Amino acid sequence: MIHPSYTELMQAINEGVDVEDEPIVTSRYSIVLATSKRARQLIEGKEAMVSTRGKKPLSTAVEEFYKGLVKIVPDENTEEVVEETTEEE
Repeated sequence: MIHPSYTELMQAINEGVDVEDEPIVTSRYSIVLATSKRARQLIEGKEAMVSTRGKKPLSTAVEEFYKGLVKIVPDENTEEVVEETTEEE
């Protein structure tokens, strides 16, 4: 069994979000994308924020997200596309 589970990881990432705001992560797909991007950063040489002794980069990335050491920041290009779509309608 994977620890933490997807549900636990989603709760940990969305923990600091206000009730009125939309959650940062709403699906397993979002978690997979975020952790894989962080794992790629670790592979490219970024320094890990947790002990990596004997761990693969993906396991390290999951642990960093679960402990709240890494945050998900929305892609600026995505926000621009949403704004443009809203203005045209």
